[in-house]
Formats: sequence, C-alpha cells, structure tokens
Amino acid sequence: MRAKYNSSLRGCDLQYAPLNSMTSIYQALSELEKNNQSAALCTVTKSEGSTPRHVGSKMLVYPDRSFIGTVGGGELENRVIKAALDSIDNAEPQTLSYSMADPSRGDPGVCGGQVEVFVEPILPPATVIVIGAGHVGKAVVHLAKWLGFRVVVNDDRAEFCTPESTPGADEYYPIKMGELAEELKITKRSYLVVTSRGSGVDAEGLPSLLESNAAYIGVIGSKRRWATTVKALKDLGIKDETIDKVHSPIGLELQAETPQEIAVSIMAEILMLQNKATGKPMKG
Repeated sequence: MRAKYNSSLRGCDLQYAPLNSMTSIYQALSELEKNNQSAALCTVTKSEGSTPRHVGSKMLVYPDRSFIGTVGGGELENRVIKAALDSIDNAEPQTLSYSMADPSRGDPGVCGGQVEVFVEPILPPATVIVIGAGHVGKAVVHLAKWLGFRVVVNDDRAEFCTPESTPGADEYYPIKMGELAEELKITKRSYLVVTSRGSGVDAEGLPSLLESNAAYIGVIGSKRRWATTVKALKDLGIKDETIDKVHSPIGLELQAETPQEIAVSIMAEILMLQNKATGKPMKG
C-alpha cells in the first residue's frame, strides 16, 4: 500500500517499517517495469550516530508523492521526497547528506546523527513515436527499437499501422495525428518523429502535438515543405515560439538518401539531444 507524507511526524520518531515493506518495494519495481511507469528509489547508504533508519532502508517515491517504505519519516522524509520528484523530472540520480542535530540551522531532525540517502530515478525507456508509417517511418521503427527505445507507431491509414505492415513497435495507433495527444500520454521522455505523407497532414495534426511536453518534435521534408507548413500553422494562430520547437528538416546532416540512412540521421539527432551531446566529430 502506498502512503502519503505526514508532516506531523518528527524525523526520529519512526524506528521501523512493516516487515513486508522491502518485499512490497521489489514487487512495485517489477510493476513499474511492466507498466512503463516512473518512480525514484531512495536508499539510506550511510548512517552514523542516532538516526531514524539503518543503512539499506528504502523508500519508493511515485510522481504523485505517494510512496512505499520509509527512510525515516518527518522532515527528513519530506526533503527526500522532494528530491525524488526532482530526480524523476530531470532523470538524474543524487546523493543527499543530512545532519540530524539542530533544526534551527536547517537540519531535518534532532537525533544527533548523520544520514546519507541515494536517490535513483527509475524510469521506463524513452519513447520514440513515429507518425507516418511509410518507408522512412518503418526504418525509424526498426532502428529505434534496436537502440532500446519503446516505439509507438501512428498512421491514419489503418493498413500501414499494423504489426504486419510495420513490425517491431510496442503500440499502434491507427488514428489521425491530431487525435494522438488525446489517446497517448506524451511526456518529457517522448520523441516525436513525423514522417507523414505531406504538409497538409502536418499542418492539420501538429497543433495539438506542439502543446505537449515532448522532448523532441522532428518533421521530415525539405525546407520548402516546412515553410509551407509553418505558414499554415501561423494561419491557425500558432505562435512563433511554439513552432520553433520543431526540428525541420529532421535529423543530422549526413547527406542521407535511403530510408535507412535517413533513419540513422534522425536517431543520431535524438541520441545527441537525449545525451546532451554536441554532434561534433570525435576527432579534432
């Protein structure tokens, strides 16, 4: 069972957790992986002197602030929960160190000891959402899956949006592009690859996607095609700063021609952004 933080507890009051708490945490971790969900695992890695919990104590924090297990209760736990939410949001682990001596100087308790907590974000694989299952779209699906991404395919042509026509994806959405944001949760770990069949489809479908939290929106096509789409989006009242979220032409400059080469260009750009890399040659 998940709990909600109770600020009325002091950091030294909680000395034990239910006997099945570790089992519950490990079961919950398995469920996270099965359901492609996020959380942060918080583990006491150092405990000196009088502290509320021993080394190895764990707490699993969910994005809605609910949690399983405990690292000590009270203000200590409240601070760890806040840090856990940050780690889920920015996908970065962190080590927290606290002195439990003097709340007047900012300490989270009065036990007298010192405690260290390692916060590890548990995140599902990032998702590549391929919109348009033509030749390039199929190649992107294949490469993205090989690279370890979760892959979703969307195409309003139902015959293209099937495992038989476009193998390798985890989910298929045979609906219009403009309906996708209503049916699929798009997060900061979603990378949208628009390989549709034309500017008209893009102009109609992009507005709702531009309002999403997607980490990346790339649209295939020439500069001229994108200019046509931009004009249509502006005619719909879409602001410049919103349109500027889009990467188009899509991918890194590789002089790519075949669908497979274009897929490499696209996924190279996504990896560059995901890993906060430069895309520059390793030599020089």
